[in-house]
Amino acid sequence: MKVLVVGSGGREHALCWAIAASPLCAALYCAPGNAGIAREARCVAIGAQDLDGLVRFAKDEAIDLVVVGPEAPLVAGLVDRLEEAGVKAFGPTAKAAILEGSKGFMKDLCRAHGIPSAAYGRFREIGQAKAFIRERGAPIVVKADGLAAGKGVTVAGTVEEALTAVEDAMIGGRFGAAGEEVVIEECLKGEEVSFLALVDGGHFLSLAACQDHKAVGDGDTGPNTGGMGAYSPAPVVTPELAREIEERIIAPTVGAMAAQGRPFKGVLYAGLMITADGPKVLEFNVRFGDPESQPLVMRLRSDLLPALVAARDGVLDNLDLRWHEAAAVCVVMASKGYPGEYRKGTEIRGLDGAAALDDVVVFHAGTTVEDGRIIATGGRVLGVTARGASVKEARERAYQAVDLIDWPEGFCRRDIAWRAVESGRSPTASP
Repeated sequence: MKVLVVGSGGREHALCWAIAASPLCAALYCAPGNAGIAREARCVAIGAQDLDGLVRFAKDEAIDLVVVGPEAPLVAGLVDRLEEAGVKAFGPTAKAAILEGSKGFMKDLCRAHGIPSAAYGRFREIGQAKAFIRERGAPIVVKADGLAAGKGVTVAGTVEEALTAVEDAMIGGRFGAAGEEVVIEECLKGEEVSFLALVDGGHFLSLAACQDHKAVGDGDTGPNTGGMGAYSPAPVVTPELAREIEERIIAPTVGAMAAQGRPFKGVLYAGLMITADGPKVLEFNVRFGDPESQPLVMRLRSDLLPALVAARDGVLDNLDLRWHEAAAVCVVMASKGYPGEYRKGTEIRGLDGAAALDDVVVFHAGTTVEDGRIIATGGRVLGVTARGASVKEARERAYQAVDLIDWPEGFCRRDIAWRAVESGRSPTASP
């Protein structure tokens, strides 16, 4: 098969790393890719949101399957365009991708179908939004309705902070058109979990559970980011809890989307809060997580490519996946200043030494090559990922690799996977 992966981040490097290992993959391309992906695939200079260019390339190169990584081209209808042009694509159509493209749509779907989620209100008028906040009090969560690159959520500890968040989104234009409508919801308490499943329109196949760290600072402090690290398995997700998540959240969502004439194919990523009342949906994403993809592919024993094809073709009920019993931990290295302003163009050294460690892969996100040097070009730049017999061992190995990387302009959290390490529970082979 000739495969094209769309995107340039750590998620896409992880996907390319897994797909390149498949005996079914005869040729692998990535648009636009990055310095790390260039070792796995042929990178082509087409942006992830250049829908015309991507469709044209896929047709000209007789691509057998396009795997769309980021959410923005999915919401914009890239899968629709490819399929209309006769090119098979993995990912939801625009009608199904609205599940991530509009938080208001997602909340309304959950309420209509009894899928557990936080109490909420959705607003396009700022006065009504502020009145709702004052009535509800704090803590409270303010979300831009549309896509905001993982940065559109404010967990406000005070009413004043929530009011400011609404003003920034609806008047200040902090998130552009994505913030013209806001969703305001109760602040759930518990432990967050990322639960992903491959979906073929009617059937689903759960992947191994993960936990990520969205806050920029140690101790889960500071502003939210696209993700500063992740690990799998998530000890909190017992086999019993996994079944509950499948029965109360995944299956009803797949059914609801089909009933609305929006059959979902691709990856359904449920961001959950495990509360005292059970799992509740914080958000749905319609693609692989980043950085959750990195530990997932490190734990996956099965060939990923046939699973992607089965999801696209509607035959997931004939497939199963096998997982390493080992755990995996990803530590994100980011440019200093992220998620605010940060410097670009700094050189990263020591990558070969880090990658030479056993069971370590350094996934690239915001990198390029200049005169043979690896240069940082983004906020989140590397995903240093390691596998070990336990989460603790995998974490130690990941930080050993981090410490071999010479990049003074970068930083990382030093406490990734702290919940799992403190719990002392061992991973299991089941998702």
